[in-house]
Amino acid sequence: MAFKTIMVQLDVDALAAPRISVAWDLARRHDAELIGFCAAEPHFVMPTGTDDRAATRAIWSQVEEIEGRLDCLREEFLNIVNGNNRASWRGEIGNPTRQLALNARAADLIVIGSPAPDFVIDRHRTVDPGSLILAAGRPVLVASESPAPIKAESILIAWNDTREARRAVIDALPFLTRASDVVIATVNDGEFSSRENAADVELFLTRHGVKARSEVLDASRSEPAEILLRIGQEIAADLIVLGGYGHSRVREMTFGGVTRSLLQTGSFHRLISN
Repeated sequence: MAFKTIMVQLDVDALAAPRISVAWDLARRHDAELIGFCAAEPHFVMPTGTDDRAATRAIWSQVEEIEGRLDCLREEFLNIVNGNNRASWRGEIGNPTRQLALNARAADLIVIGSPAPDFVIDRHRTVDPGSLILAAGRPVLVASESPAPIKAESILIAWNDTREARRAVIDALPFLTRASDVVIATVNDGEFSSRENAADVELFLTRHGVKARSEVLDASRSEPAEILLRIGQEIAADLIVLGGYGHSRVREMTFGGVTRSLLQTGSFHRLISN
């Protein structure tokens, strides 16, 4: 498996150049095509007493503003890739998460930015990472908050024996086969089979030419996400691979979970599959 096409999502209101540069560097190192993508939709709440014409004008004003911003982002994207014919642009009027999930059909990998705190998010202009992970049908690479290149030389696999984790390992193979150090970290929560499961994954990856080793970690004193982040720092990981929402997303949002915790941690690049 190889990444043949990478899609980078841009926010209509955010600085675009750092994310474009990171994605373009990644695409060139994997000899892949790059698609730049941005979408936003107008949103208007009708004030009491406002007539239909005023509401219509307000909506069209927002559409024109979005179209102008998409044009600017397209120009910036094409300038950064220097007009290379292996890069193309898609800008759309519509819900950002839904439109990106639909366009994911064109790519092997989706690159997005680290999510902002919930209280500043406008879902009409910004992607919801959790919903995207569940809907895209493609691995989603959530870039770190710093504009560091995605080298993926040291990789941490946050392993639990779920369908989502198995999917993530397969999806990450283009990174794993190039890495110099891959650690399969399993947090032991009382399951006697944890070590055996990790050993199976280590053998599987070794047969694919991956330099992998496994570690089973004790969860008795810390939360699993805290343990994983600590070992990620210890091995200087520049990519964490994990399955997204092994439990229902509602349960994760209510009680917390590894996916949610790692999404909110912007110090690592994270590849998440569902």
